[in-house]
Amino acid sequence: MILLNAAESRELDRISQDKYGIASYSLMTRAGESVADAVVEKFPEAITDVMVVAGKGNNGGDGFVAGRRLAEAGFKVRAILLGRVADLKGDAARAYRDFRESGGAVVEAIDEATLEAAFKPRPSAVIDAIFGTGLNAEVKGIQRHAISIVNSLGVPVVAVDIASGVNSDTGAVMGDAVQAVLTATFGFAKYGHVSFPGAGLCGELKIVDIGFAGRALEEIAPRGRFLEAGDIRPLIHRRPENSHKGMYGHPLVIAGSRGKSGAVLLASRAALRMGAGLVTAAVPQCVQPIIAAGQAELMTESIADRDGHFDGAHALDALKMIIEGKNSLIVGPGIGVSDDTKLLIEWLITEASEPHRPILIDADGLNALAAIGCDFARRASGPIVLTPHPGEASRLLNQATSVVNADRVSAARRLAEKTGACVLVKGARSVIASPDGTVLINSSGNPGMSTPGMGDALSGIVGALLGQSKSSQPLDALAVGVFVHGYAADRVAARIGRVGYITGDLIEELPSALEAIAR
Repeated sequence: MILLNAAESRELDRISQDKYGIASYSLMTRAGESVADAVVEKFPEAITDVMVVAGKGNNGGDGFVAGRRLAEAGFKVRAILLGRVADLKGDAARAYRDFRESGGAVVEAIDEATLEAAFKPRPSAVIDAIFGTGLNAEVKGIQRHAISIVNSLGVPVVAVDIASGVNSDTGAVMGDAVQAVLTATFGFAKYGHVSFPGAGLCGELKIVDIGFAGRALEEIAPRGRFLEAGDIRPLIHRRPENSHKGMYGHPLVIAGSRGKSGAVLLASRAALRMGAGLVTAAVPQCVQPIIAAGQAELMTESIADRDGHFDGAHALDALKMIIEGKNSLIVGPGIGVSDDTKLLIEWLITEASEPHRPILIDADGLNALAAIGCDFARRASGPIVLTPHPGEASRLLNQATSVVNADRVSAARRLAEKTGACVLVKGARSVIASPDGTVLINSSGNPGMSTPGMGDALSGIVGALLGQSKSSQPLDALAVGVFVHGYAADRVAARIGRVGYITGDLIEELPSALEAIAR
């Protein structure tokens, strides 16, 4: 699914009109009528009295068109304009006049008392046409009070383009936002529709074609996508009958420390379940017996340790030999943060990377990278993949975690630009960004994934994909890995419930999940 930001949406509209001659009111008419049609389709019998709550811009104009369409179809329709009719311009003013000519009544709400009175009697449904995709400031005043009232009514709300108060680029709530049950958006989905918290406020998303010029989209060339099963299916290849394990990669997991052997096992098991031909774990000597006993199919290499973690002075010499023949490196789960870890990360990036040997850095490996400077990743000769959660991303970007969480799309883009790496910022609706500007938002997963070890499993999944083919692109490996990770969790949740399953349950589900997607 293509995703647009607000600037791209405006440009699509402008080019369609200025270059390809599509009339602006024609676009508004199709937009508003599609909203009305969506209301009737969604609530065929429950809607009797519809209230349009309109702002002064073109989103309000779309709302007036929707109201006109419903009035002509025999519904009782009222409208509240948050401002004065004299403030309406252009297409919005024309849509207002057409609505009035259809018999629709409009109240100009310029103060809270007028606004509150206008909602009486309570309507059976509301069309939210207050703000569109251009909102970029905190909602205040009469608009904020209108949103509060709409949310308090307890009736279905259908949003025009995006739920008012949601930032269309980030999904952030700009002070307060409408809780819609359905959003009809025009042409293409927006980042705010699929990014939390906006994704939870827009309700069901209906994308409608209102006649934008196809060539206009080609000129804009948007780089955003919402990952769904159909996007992933072509990237999963069935194995030929004459397969052997040497065909499917050999990732090396460099991880673990005293008390954190589980992270190694989870990453390694996930790599095996994801189809890696061979998997080796290079681990501190103090935990090697635990890890070797924990997974019979896993090969282990014991590295000298100091105080329960890798001894940097000796680890590098050992790893020089162990790394030979490995197709990808998975570095960081349970590794701990120390000067030895920083030394290890520096060496791996500058000495162990090769054009066809990608390195995935996760967990404490990312914290070590933050300590030495995340632009250090640019020194690698091969692909680098970073998989931070928001806290780790904040350290890499030297920003507060709250800033990252407020706009994970921008955070992922900044980190990809700064490091030259492909980046996955984890969380609900994880965000992938590559240095070329591509942004992917994942659709799979559920709240039950909030449990220990999920990130370790994801590292193993993506690391296995990175190592399975020399032609594999890091972006593809991240896309497949994060979607399958969440999809497997969704299958587990459907079977045993959304609370209480553990990472091991997800790992065991990976083969079935892959098979189901590939069908």
